[in-house]
Amino acid sequence: ALHAGSRVLLPIRRSFSTPWSHVRSHLHSTKPPSAPLPPPPPPPPSSHAASARFTPAFTPTTRRSGSIGSGVVAWYLGSIEARPLLTKSITAATIYTVADLTSQMITLPPEESLDLIRTLRMASYGMLFSGPSLHYWFNFISKVVPKKDVVSTFKKMFLGQAVYGPIINCIFFSYNAGLQGETIPEIIARLKRDIIPTIKSGLIYWPLCDFITFKFIPVHLQPLVSNSFAFLWTIYLTYMAGLKKPGVKVITSS
Repeated sequence: ALHAGSRVLLPIRRSFSTPWSHVRSHLHSTKPPSAPLPPPPPPPPSSHAASARFTPAFTPTTRRSGSIGSGVVAWYLGSIEARPLLTKSITAATIYTVADLTSQMITLPPEESLDLIRTLRMASYGMLFSGPSLHYWFNFISKVVPKKDVVSTFKKMFLGQAVYGPIINCIFFSYNAGLQGETIPEIIARLKRDIIPTIKSGLIYWPLCDFITFKFIPVHLQPLVSNSFAFLWTIYLTYMAGLKKPGVKVITSS
């Protein structure tokens, strides 16, 4: 330091800039800003979300039909529990009505009209005889042979073909003939003509149906399943019942 009178003189430092310093500052000032990073891609939709996305297009109809179907089944099962005899009788009457109409449409020539009186006879038989008899028969047979193994199932099938089948077929032909105004000799003649062919046909049709019914179906639903199998059988029965009455020889005393 230099003294000049009473003052102290300090040396002054100067910064000398090189020619490249201006270039560096210019480059730094003109460098474009760095571009922002792109956002991460969205995660792929899960299978649950994808299914939820497409479900509304089908859900209303599917749920509606499913709820209607389950509602009808629940109502029918509730009716069986609350009024088993009446429910099974009405079910049998409905099946016999549809079966008889089907039988007539198959067998009648085009120029003839449906015999609604005959259909009413068949419906009344299902209501008064078929439905109630099946209800009591299946309850009885489940107590006599309670097991559901193969041997017990064959026992039930044998009892059905040997006991229930012949009895209910005789009742069917006699009831139908009586409502048509046939006399007792004519009814007996009809039974002699029709009952044996009917039993033989039943031995062909019913064993498999009975096996499924006794083996896999609960007792309270067995009449419904049996009546469902009986639809085709009833078409055959109503055809047999619609045959002309057999001739009866009248013996006169001289």
